[in-house]
Amino acid sequence: MTEDELLERITVDPTIFAGKPIIRGMRMAVEHLLGMLAAGDTPDRLLREYPFLEPADIQACLAYAHRSMAGEQVQERIAGAHAS
Repeated sequence: MTEDELLERITVDPTIFAGKPIIRGMRMAVEHLLGMLAAGDTPDRLLREYPFLEPADIQACLAYAHRSMAGEQVQERIAGAHAS
């Protein structure tokens, strides 16, 4: 799966977490998942604790963080792509 394909898993819905990026339209914020990884949780643990997550969701969050840190306007691009 390419990085662009992974980023398609990240969506923005103004009615969920005030429009923060979320995973596949669910109530799981990218920020929350990245925070758990930063705190030392492993991908395997997250997949066990949140059975609705898929390995590609974790990769998508990391790709989102990477592109954000590289200076891309990722959230705005995602919001525009998923606007209703």
